Amino acid sequence: MYHVNEGVEQASDALRNIRNHLSVNPDAQIKVVTHAAGIDFLMQGAADANGNPFDIPVQELEMQGVEFNVCAITLKSRDIDQSELMPEAHVVPSGVGEVARLQAREGFVYLKP
Repeated sequence: MYHVNEGVEQASDALRNIRNHLSVNPDAQIKVVTHAAGIDFLMQGAADANGNPFDIPVQELEMQGVEFNVCAITLKSRDIDQSELMPEAHVVPSGVGEVARLQAREGFVYLKP
């Protein structure tokens, strides 16, 4: 489980780490949990610091089984509608709660780029 909460630079690092992870373990079950500024790369039209859009790498990773989760509390506090997210983004009740649940109940390893 990759935890992203610091914005697009961290998201770029996370996506690179995930690609590397899958290159050596293509069967890995990977979930990305985002909240706070970490959701920004999953917004429609989001791009990295060099202007490269995030939509294609997110789509490619989702096709490899990666799940992208967005915190509903962050959406509410930032007044963002779900329709503003990429279709690959799944809303969870709480980002921090999802991090805890995945570790405690599902045995996921915590990774933070």
